[in-house]
Amino acid sequence: MLTDDPDPATAVAEWQVWSTKARVVVTDPAALGEARRLVADQLAAVDAAASRFRDDSELSRIARAGGSPRLVSPLLAELVAVALHAAESTDGDVDPTLGDLLATLGYDRDIALIRHDGCAPGPTTDDGLDGPAASAPPRSTVRRGPAWRRIVLDGEWLTVPPGVQLDLGATAKAHTADRCAALVAERLGVGVLVSLGGDLATAGDAPPGGWRVRAQDRPGEPASTVTLAPGAALATSSTIGRRWLREGRVLHHVLDPRTCRPADPVWRTVTVAARSCLAANTASTASVVRGIAATGWLHALGLPARLVRRDKSVLTLTGWPADEPVAPLAARPFPAAAARQAEPAVTDRERRQAATSMSRGGRP
Repeated sequence: MLTDDPDPATAVAEWQVWSTKARVVVTDPAALGEARRLVADQLAAVDAAASRFRDDSELSRIARAGGSPRLVSPLLAELVAVALHAAESTDGDVDPTLGDLLATLGYDRDIALIRHDGCAPGPTTDDGLDGPAASAPPRSTVRRGPAWRRIVLDGEWLTVPPGVQLDLGATAKAHTADRCAALVAERLGVGVLVSLGGDLATAGDAPPGGWRVRAQDRPGEPASTVTLAPGAALATSSTIGRRWLREGRVLHHVLDPRTCRPADPVWRTVTVAARSCLAANTASTASVVRGIAATGWLHALGLPARLVRRDKSVLTLTGWPADEPVAPLAARPFPAAAARQAEPAVTDRERRQAATSMSRGGRP
């Protein structure tokens, strides 16, 4: 997700971090160097606190604590707090206690290292998303209870049950985008857009006409360009980005905590707009887990969203502008708080799938 043809008055810095791209756009070119430094420092601090791929991170030390309370940094306490809030607000769909399960499934190091280790998927039909291989884990996987309810955070004292490894990836990245944007705007007095992969936050004054943003997971995927008002945020969750091969099966990193399997890729990607990147990411991740049931949930929340189906057709909800069939896409106003609209149209098959999920005790 990138700014599309940025205003000439803005300045842009990009660099690789966390196997993705960090992008900072400021409305005053003179502030770009300092803005980049502020963001890079924040990213380094979050990595030292919350990376599950670093043996020396605070998060890794907590995993070795054997269930004993540990005093943690204010930053890690903040990141755990927002992760627990995301779990509570989504009825556990966004679960921060899946680190050990992800490692068991093969995501035990930075995704770039997995690919370079010869584990990248080989040629598959439609990126490997058409068959059961996309969602089936190794046969040894078993069901588990909601361990996140047993995590205790008392101020800066953190207790994680023995055998539980936290993975704060989704919420930590989104919350960091929010923190970075707010910090740059406050310290430097400029308008700023911060994008960390698919997580994008803005703060301060926007360029004339707003922040023009192109939503597209990767080349060849459906694209949409919208204009964000100052302070708006977007997040995209994907089943086609972070993938790897395990026992001949293509897996992705968004797990359904109730099945311990990568979520059924009903959606290739889900993009959500909200007033914070954290809120947008919480909704987009939960929507991937919920599958077709996500459409009614997002509508009830009143969140503008764009969902790309398995066959690359696009469903837009609650004020997200309809995609245009030609490029370049025209920028259009993007409402900061969209009004509730009529229920989005879904296919008969999707209605039956949602009804079946509900009859079996699925999430609303």
